[in-house]
Amino acid sequence: IDNQHLEMLFISNKERKKGLGKMLLKYGIENFGINDLAVNEQNPLAKEFYEHMGFIVYKRTETDEQGNPYPLLYMKRKQI
Repeated sequence: IDNQHLEMLFISNKERKKGLGKMLLKYGIENFGINDLAVNEQNPLAKEFYEHMGFIVYKRTETDEQGNPYPLLYMKRKQI
């Protein structure tokens, strides 16, 4: 987490579907004020997870932050 921006959240394949990602993201939101993140467009499961957790896409780039050809989706928390 950097300045309310989620830098990375990885869960190993064998640990998925156990609620760990949800628990970690909620902890980050409640304790660190996470309000935005970037997800690789080629990772639809992550995008769906973040949408389920209340994030929406607000920007798309053609490359990642290092300039590689991996589109990123920038997401922010929906305002309630």
